Amino acid sequence: MTSPLPSSPPASVLDLAPVVPVVVVTDAADAVPLARALVAGGLPAIEVTLRTPVALDAIRAIAAQVPDAVVGAGTVLSPEQVADSVAAGARFLVSPGWTDVLLDAMKASGVSFLPGVSTTTEVVALLERGVREMKFFPAQAAGGTAYLKSLAGPLPQARFCPTGGIGPASAPEYLALPNVGCVGGSWMLPQDAVAGRDWGWIEALAREAAALRPPLG
Repeated sequence: MTSPLPSSPPASVLDLAPVVPVVVVTDAADAVPLARALVAGGLPAIEVTLRTPVALDAIRAIAAQVPDAVVGAGTVLSPEQVADSVAAGARFLVSPGWTDVLLDAMKASGVSFLPGVSTTTEVVALLERGVREMKFFPAQAAGGTAYLKSLAGPLPQARFCPTGGIGPASAPEYLALPNVGCVGGSWMLPQDAVAGRDWGWIEALAREAAALRPPLG
């Protein structure tokens, strides 16, 4: 049995679960059962990417009908998308990169956010602006665990959600790092399972992903 999500989630999305599913919804009717399967498997934080025309409808449906889910918007690229996502019910925002304009909009949104970084300079720039939690993207292509290990010494105050090219085999290596709170990925959402609406399969894969964090101590 999965432990129920607290009525008020932690201040950081990085602390909700070891894995944040990155979801691309092409049929809005799939959003609610898919979210329920992920939550039942122990993955309450769900990033719905704004890559499809129905993404905002999906966020709206999950926010209204899956109370144990903490739904967020991914691939956020503009202040307009920030506003639309929050209006739809997104409780966190994720961007693949950031600009001053986009960062200002996310900071003013009233919800948690993870701006994307792939270089030390970007990390330092965000720290200067008071942002300590970030998305590391594209994780594998940008240097993977070796790069994040190198950042932990000089920049221990920065925490990351690495995303991009991570699967069940590599996720534990990331999760073992002191500056990684969670990882993002979509391996628990195989195309065949989504197309076949096999929510039981997705729930089982989500449960496996939720158990990937190495034990403490």
